Amino acid sequence: MTQTPEFEWDDRYLLGYAAMDDTHKEFVDCVDALLTASDAEMLAALDAFIDHATRHFDQEKEWMSADGFPARDCHVEEHDKVMASCLEVRELVAAGNFEVARDLAHALMDWFPGHADYLDSALATWMVKRAHDGSPLVLRRKKPQPSEG
Repeated sequence: MTQTPEFEWDDRYLLGYAAMDDTHKEFVDCVDALLTASDAEMLAALDAFIDHATRHFDQEKEWMSADGFPARDCHVEEHDKVMASCLEVRELVAAGNFEVARDLAHALMDWFPGHADYLDSALATWMVKRAHDGSPLVLRRKKPQPSEG
């Protein structure tokens, strides 16, 4: 039985820098896995998220450091706080508190859109400007509108 996702990718998260957009899609999938995991699956789902977040945040830090991104310290500090929370939650999950991981997943679901809209969009713009001397191009699928009756 396939469970309906609680956190789904939405094109509104697109930033126009393909490498970052791909990583963000994986982020959404990992958070959804936390939201939908059974207690027996929770530690593995949390470990998968921590692995993803470590690679994700390290990649962004590398981009920011290599290109002299002005808001690097603020961005890295926000990532560090998320990772610290994840590691604290992992200890609690390992001790049998599974609900705290679901709370973390909901907090990540709430945090991600704002982080992407402000800090990551600025980084995406910076990366595209440095690589192509232009601005990111974002094509979003049009959402079907309810028919008027």
